[in-house]
Amino acid sequence: MKLPAFKDLIIYEDDNYLVINKPPFLATLDERLGTATNILRLAREHYDDVQACHRLDKETSGALALAKNPAAYRHLAMQFEDREVKKVYHAVSWGVHHYEGLRVERNIETTTKGKARLAVTGKPAETLVRTLETYTKHTLFECLPVTGRMHQIRLHLMYLEAPIVGDKMYGGEDFYLSSLKRKFNMKQGEEEQPFIKRFALHARQLSFSGLEGETISVEADYPKDFRVLVDNLRQYS
Repeated sequence: MKLPAFKDLIIYEDDNYLVINKPPFLATLDERLGTATNILRLAREHYDDVQACHRLDKETSGALALAKNPAAYRHLAMQFEDREVKKVYHAVSWGVHHYEGLRVERNIETTTKGKARLAVTGKPAETLVRTLETYTKHTLFECLPVTGRMHQIRLHLMYLEAPIVGDKMYGGEDFYLSSLKRKFNMKQGEEEQPFIKRFALHARQLSFSGLEGETISVEADYPKDFRVLVDNLRQYS
């Protein structure tokens, strides 16, 4: 993939913090294997002491906060630990579901294979789920994770039998436009590709307290793949 210019990702900046709109397919930090470019490496080409205050899955897009100095990092890290940071995610899921502030409480434990699972012996996990829009076969959800467990939203939506589009790890099939669009024709010899080539999860909003006690609330626009997915579901439903 073509690497973005880091400055183009910034959607909020002050003396202490940066919030970027992270593109999909770019990891937040170094992964276990390899030395591929990631968000933190790109950021440190411009800000020497910057640290990522949390992380998003590689395929997840959206609002990601970074601290420019150690004091700012500690301040926000404590807010994450005390569950004072408001995180809002949007997800496109399979099935038509109507929820208004549904509270999902199912424990989650990580496994040795980079996955997580629902388990009674796991750590408590809580997510608030609200339906934003419904389509012929899909739902656009707003999800507010109260806790921050690994793959929490993905697992809790799977539990609701509403797996995220493209999230094959947790029961979400790929979406093909031919399943909705009548008279969908491929060129001879071509094979239809999934409409979105990742799981459809976007960190829409992030709100926290700055060093002076001011409220910082930032909204991240949908990236092109997520926006076009939602537009097509609206059009053909």
